[in-house]
Amino acid sequence: MADPKGFLKVTERELPKRRPVPVRIMDWKEVYEPGDSAVIRRQAGRCMDCGIPFCHKGCPLGNLIPEWNDLTWRGEGRAAIERLHATNNFPEFTGRLCPAPCESSCVLGINQPAVTIKQVEVSIIDEAFSNGWVEPEPPERLTGKTVAVVGSGPAGLAAAQQLTRAGHTVAVYERDDRIGGLLRYGIPDFKMEKRHLELRLRQMQAEGTRFRAGVEIGTDISWSDLRARYDAVVVATGSTVPRDLAIPGRDLDGVHFAMEYLVEGNKAVAGDQIPQQITAEGKHVVVIGGGDTGADCIGTAHRQGALSVTNLAIGKQPPSERPMDQPWPMMPNLFEVASAHEEGGERTYLASTVEFLGNEAGEVRALRVAETEYIDGRRVPRSGTEREIPADLVLIAMGFTGPERENLEQQLGAQFTNRGNVERDATYATTAPGVFVAGDAGRGQSLIVWAIAEGRAAAAEVDTFLMGETVLPAPVRPTDVAIGLLPA
Repeated sequence: MADPKGFLKVTERELPKRRPVPVRIMDWKEVYEPGDSAVIRRQAGRCMDCGIPFCHKGCPLGNLIPEWNDLTWRGEGRAAIERLHATNNFPEFTGRLCPAPCESSCVLGINQPAVTIKQVEVSIIDEAFSNGWVEPEPPERLTGKTVAVVGSGPAGLAAAQQLTRAGHTVAVYERDDRIGGLLRYGIPDFKMEKRHLELRLRQMQAEGTRFRAGVEIGTDISWSDLRARYDAVVVATGSTVPRDLAIPGRDLDGVHFAMEYLVEGNKAVAGDQIPQQITAEGKHVVVIGGGDTGADCIGTAHRQGALSVTNLAIGKQPPSERPMDQPWPMMPNLFEVASAHEEGGERTYLASTVEFLGNEAGEVRALRVAETEYIDGRRVPRSGTEREIPADLVLIAMGFTGPERENLEQQLGAQFTNRGNVERDATYATTAPGVFVAGDAGRGQSLIVWAIAEGRAAAAEVDTFLMGETVLPAPVRPTDVAIGLLPA
């Protein structure tokens, strides 16, 4: 363990400072200042000898958190990254993007601020990349079996890396022009610069994983043809169908889904020329939806030079402290101020959008909104509370309803659940023989740690399907939600 008395000597939770708002909105670099190694070691030393480390179950990956906290405190960075990589293929992603359910279940968090697990994690992997400790791990032998992974987000990449290391020949198909899925085009650079993704992709290529960008399965190659070419197929296409807001004026120019906006913004930052790009420059922007995607839109709009940014959420503002009905070690739903919220704009809760209002040219000019009230458990606009909010650009960030299903149904005969996800059994196998599904496509919209955990676990099941047994670890089953600690 780390310092036996560390949590008694250091009671404050220290995190890296965010760069000043006036500075950071002028560029697309990550918002945090570089971490101080002394602070990182001091915080790692707060990890307790708690007997039962609930953080293990707070994380779907089963990360060996006390072990790499101890190694960090001792200054043994190379050993720390080995323990971290034992359960997590991509700590450079989770350390930046995960909401850290492990910290919600930290035992120290019962009566003190939790250990800064996420910050320790990202410091370990950043040090490892800087020192050249992240090396390719090609298989010792090839099995002769082939696997196609469709989708290059965190679930697809995790499955591909595990299967490659097991000795299979793996090709990852991605319909976008670059590999990475939402890591590439859904996450703005101010949250994760793409150099971290490129470093990992180079490692995977050196291990033998093959990448096929710009190929849409179902159109360029049919799902049935793909299945015929490969010994197994992993569907990791994510939950990509956005939840719409079917109200009057939805067809006005200037009303877009969040991902349309974010994808174009990320491509522009990468240096691409985007004809008629959706941009917030010089506009009054309204973002509908209070989650992470909405926050990404807010931060992007600030950097593009929006005149104003208003964020609307239909529900109640979450509490700032853990509520009684979400006790430790559960992950509570709390009010958070993301870096994008610090940068300006207005956040409004209990706001129901009633109508999009347009001008004579068919462009959106305003939203008509009303206060939300609850009637028989339903959220409805309160009569007599309507008002207008100026808007030149409206971004709908209300989440996703499931994967695109038409081609999977018609070309593979895959079946879907009543929630719109690809149906699967406890081994991640779909109803189509030899086809498996991992991540949001089978689980529904969820956390990046669930995507990676399912990619790893599905890889083990595919390995078993191909070889009769597996050499890969299988951290979770699709139905695992450890004693209510984790969000489904």
